[in-house]
Amino acid sequence: MTVFFIGAGPGAADLLTVRAARIIERAQVCMYAGSIVADDVLALCPEGAEVINTARMPLDTIVETIASAHAQGKDVARLQSGDPAVFSAVAEQARRLTALGIDYEIVPGVPSFAAAAAVLGHELTVPTVAQTVILTRVSGRASAMPEGEDLQTLSASGSATLCIHLAAHDIDRVVGELVEAYGQHCPAAVVAYASRPQEVIVRGQLADIAHRTKEAGIVRTAIIVVGPALGADGFPDSFLYSDDRPRDEHGRTLPCVH
Repeated sequence: MTVFFIGAGPGAADLLTVRAARIIERAQVCMYAGSIVADDVLALCPEGAEVINTARMPLDTIVETIASAHAQGKDVARLQSGDPAVFSAVAEQARRLTALGIDYEIVPGVPSFAAAAAVLGHELTVPTVAQTVILTRVSGRASAMPEGEDLQTLSASGSATLCIHLAAHDIDRVVGELVEAYGQHCPAAVVAYASRPQEVIVRGQLADIAHRTKEAGIVRTAIIVVGPALGADGFPDSFLYSDDRPRDEHGRTLPCVH
């Protein structure tokens, strides 16, 4: 018996990985985190599977449920939104399963920031404009941010692309902490429910993104994206496409010789 922590992606079932879909389709127990996992993903669970909404379950109860399935020799598909590597609370669960001697496997998924970038139609890294993407959140009910990971510190370069999770409800605060480094006219966007039927996209600048976000009624299940890469134009082509790029006969880049 194995517990599979599955990245269920941003919502759309056809954005699941093939591996994730196959595991869900044969799982005897499927545990999912409430409304952040879409119905069309849950529809892949096989007939007769035990499908459990963990939205209101404390962590100890979740682990007890997994342990019970383990004792019965059942595989468990534990569905996490986006990708388990980012803001998924997998670490706490995995720590407890390890203590109980229960095996687990992590199955990656499409992260929410990637889905947001896709629907915005933008690359988050642009040559000579932004080559760094920062995934972060703000202090709040979930947990405090470590020292040095506040938005003012993370935005100091004024060029990196920030993807801010779990903060749409606090958009005024986000703007207030970013405007000094990025300026009022820095491009910004908020994407809620990326890839789902209820998807909402708000575009603007730091000067007006808070107003636009509140006007759209977005308070949760959203990514805030800020940075000059969103409005970049007139930049040089990537080295990837350069005629000066040294290649072997198969087109692979040759190492630079100094």
